[in-house]
Amino acid sequence: MPTNPSQRLRLPAPAQARLKTFDKGWVWLAGAGPGDPTLVTLQLYDALQQLKDGDCVVYDFLVSDEILSMVPKEVERLYAGKRGGKPSSCQADISETLIVRAQEGKRVLRLKGGDPFLFARGGEEMLELAAASVPFRVLPGLSAAPAGLAYANIPLTHREHNSSVTFLTGHDMTGELPRNIRWKELARSAEVLVFYMALKPIAALTRLLVKEGRAPEEPIALLQNATLPDETIVVGKLKDAAKLALGMSPPVVFVIGSVVELRARLTHH
Repeated sequence: MPTNPSQRLRLPAPAQARLKTFDKGWVWLAGAGPGDPTLVTLQLYDALQQLKDGDCVVYDFLVSDEILSMVPKEVERLYAGKRGGKPSSCQADISETLIVRAQEGKRVLRLKGGDPFLFARGGEEMLELAAASVPFRVLPGLSAAPAGLAYANIPLTHREHNSSVTFLTGHDMTGELPRNIRWKELARSAEVLVFYMALKPIAALTRLLVKEGRAPEEPIALLQNATLPDETIVVGKLKDAAKLALGMSPPVVFVIGSVVELRARLTHH
């Protein structure tokens, strides 16, 4: 495959000049987007083209098969997925793998679903790489919430509905609902709430939000496999969230707020 940026992609000169050479011994932490392969960045596409025999891709559970099919066949692939309640790779082992492979002189592409820094532990891995003096670069990616909601015709913001959006994780490092959140203030002031990884605790989460002042009748949406052909979109009311989530499996984005109502007016039938 070509290694000269001018040969890899035909882009307008300003964009072409910004492409970087993926040097051996480097780790690139890349966001693979929400799943649709047309949503990967040009930076990531270019990085994939630079991988050679002997290089390595370390990928997460949320990286879609379509995106993995873009990895050259001769490149080593290592699965490092994490799934709540199921056997998963240890974070320390993942970081060690990145360090060792880079120190062996390989190009190491760390593929993460969505964006590396939005509830994806990219910051933890970057700190480990820095401590080991391994050179790295971060390639941002589209996160599942904004991309998935856009595909579902749910505006993340609309000036007649909200002036803010709050992104949260459904659990902390213990696997329980995050304990460092001021739930009463959040429930009563946040205009639109978007939860990642909230499927397992959704019943407890919705009970807590209603208890702390969130309206039980507030519109919600649940998006499973956002942007993919088998995407499932369910809309309803906050009080029914746990019932609506029955039968769903990760990854699921959970959004609460009046912007969900706009989907009915924006979706073609």
